[in-house]
Amino acid sequence: MVLLLAVAGGTYWILGDRFDAIVVGVALLPIFMVTGILEYRSDRALEKLRMVSPPQACVIRDGSQRVIPARDVVPDDVLVLREGDVVAADARVLSSRRLSIDESALTGESLPVEEPARVLAGTIVRSGNGITLVERTGRETEYGRIGQAMSQIRQQRTPIERAIHRLVVQIGAGVAIVCALVVVAGHAHGDAWPIAIIAGVSLAMAAIPEELPMVYTLYLALGAWRLAKDNALVRRLSSVETLGSTTVICVDKTGTLTYGKLAVESVFAAEGFDREAVLRAAALASDPQSGDPLDATLLVAAPGASHSLHKRLELPFDPSRRYAAVLWDNELAVKGAYEALLQRGAVQDRERAQAFLTETAARGARVLAIARAETGEDAVEMVPLQLVGLVALADPVREAARDAVARCRAAGIRFVMITGDHPATAQAIAAQVGIEPEDVFARIRPEEKLRIVRELHAKGEIVAMTGDGTNDALALREADIGIAMGKGGTEVARAAANLILLDDNVTTIVRAVADGRRIFDNLRHAFSYLISFHAPLLLAAFLLPLFGAPIMLFPIHLIWLEIIVHPTSALVFENDPAHADLMTKPPRSPATGLLRTQDWQRTLLLGLSLATAVLAVYLYLLAHGVPENAARAAALVAMIVGQTMLVLVERAGNRRIWTVTLRDNKAIAPIVIGTLATLAAAIFWIPLAQAFHLAAIPLNILLIAAAAGALAVLWPQPWYATTKVATLS
Repeated sequence: MVLLLAVAGGTYWILGDRFDAIVVGVALLPIFMVTGILEYRSDRALEKLRMVSPPQACVIRDGSQRVIPARDVVPDDVLVLREGDVVAADARVLSSRRLSIDESALTGESLPVEEPARVLAGTIVRSGNGITLVERTGRETEYGRIGQAMSQIRQQRTPIERAIHRLVVQIGAGVAIVCALVVVAGHAHGDAWPIAIIAGVSLAMAAIPEELPMVYTLYLALGAWRLAKDNALVRRLSSVETLGSTTVICVDKTGTLTYGKLAVESVFAAEGFDREAVLRAAALASDPQSGDPLDATLLVAAPGASHSLHKRLELPFDPSRRYAAVLWDNELAVKGAYEALLQRGAVQDRERAQAFLTETAARGARVLAIARAETGEDAVEMVPLQLVGLVALADPVREAARDAVARCRAAGIRFVMITGDHPATAQAIAAQVGIEPEDVFARIRPEEKLRIVRELHAKGEIVAMTGDGTNDALALREADIGIAMGKGGTEVARAAANLILLDDNVTTIVRAVADGRRIFDNLRHAFSYLISFHAPLLLAAFLLPLFGAPIMLFPIHLIWLEIIVHPTSALVFENDPAHADLMTKPPRSPATGLLRTQDWQRTLLLGLSLATAVLAVYLYLLAHGVPENAARAAALVAMIVGQTMLVLVERAGNRRIWTVTLRDNKAIAPIVIGTLATLAAAIFWIPLAQAFHLAAIPLNILLIAAAAGALAVLWPQPWYATTKVATLS
């Protein structure tokens, strides 16, 4: 579109038609402004998600600790890790105390890694501290390797973008040949070369539907604006429409289907104890200063358990011991692996406890054994223990996830879980949210996620991938729609995604899919209308020079129609609400074109009919001595009234236009009134009329022209279906 207008403007300037050249140049401004403003707003919104200050790292250099920007860490640095730190490099652990690393962002594993031998860049220190030796930084880290692989994935055009591009190119190739013929024919009929060339350029502007990309962009921009109000930030406009054709949604478990944090799921109380006693003992065995999410969860479950007690001794968790213990006055509280506490004598209710373990493991929960002892001795490792109970902890499923899966299943969209977590945990979560067992992939590495998305693409699926971790970035970039979490997601995931959920709510995906489907349906009506309306433009530019008649549409008319009237009128369809059955139908096939066979038939029929009426009005008035500018004004009246009727006909589809209510579309009245008012000003306001090469026409000619335009579009209405007054919602 930009190229065509630039060539046209240059041609007019060279031929001395400076006014039309300037008009064409001004017409380019809104095209650049729409894209520029939208990209600026998206970038600003995304910037707010980023950290205010760059990440820092603590290193030991020259015998002293210093805090430096994380990007300045180099191999062989001694990196100090403390609670809450984001690990700045891949490093080997030299020494540690109760070090717990959250690797979920990188590996998908929801449970922290205790006392690791190595730490990876991009992971988080949940508790404890450590001294590490940096081995790899930047692109050499696992984190950096994912970033490099992500940058090599190129996103392709969407099916609609390819269809629009193909349509415009095909029409453009044909028009180039026809334009040359028109120039030669016009000169052969006695026109000077400049006039003949202008006629050829006008034909090109009239024939090529350059409004399609502009209207497409406007629709997606308005869709993105609606989604932004609904907590979904669109980073690539085409994602809005592509969502509507999604056939598979690949979801990461941790942080997407679940909250990404532990919670007490269920409690088993041994004989002689109750639920409160188990949770109290679990809280007493936890350290409120550790920052460990496990300790934090248990402390929240039994607040104030240790308020009246004095801590005498603490044994932190040790991998070889497999439990932690705290001595309060004369009461010892212990938490750890059930098998480890059995060895210390905690054997009460063994059969019932084992049954609870088996049941909770099937649900994918993590089980912690809780024991106690009465002792005044500090040698707590020798005291026999009494089992208090078992606490099952799990990453709870989001309630919204169940609804999202159910609604997408009704819409023919398949949910696939891809996670790095344990198979039992993954299957348990899948069962809770309604995902079929065969659609669950567990213990998946980042490169395997990418392969799964590519395999789905090979089967012709349109894939949306949700995720929040660095390990999701490759699949997010490869998917047709990458959807990242704005609150809990990593910066790498957000950078790879097309859509960012600002509220981390998966139901926003369902609303986005529904809006994508609505946009496609309304785009289909808009494109049908635009192509219909091109018929009178094309035939006027092609036939009139062959008949030796004056040019009916000058560049200013074409720009007014194609840059202002057409896109503005097309916005009527964008304001139409969704059909009631929108999310109960299967996704459309990726091979589906812009228009179906029945759409093309109605489009061509009404377009040719309107073109015949417009040309008939123009030629009839010229033949009866009406001045050229007045005849041109009458032809424009027929054309604009006809295009107004086209809008109503396209909204109604195969129904009669008076059976479809206008109340649910607030854009119709102002757009129609504005278009007609602009036309009236161009005809009857002398300065504007002179610029538009128009002249005032008497009322009888105006009414005849308006009637001709309306009848040219409405004549098939009696054959359409008769229904009660309907609504598009």
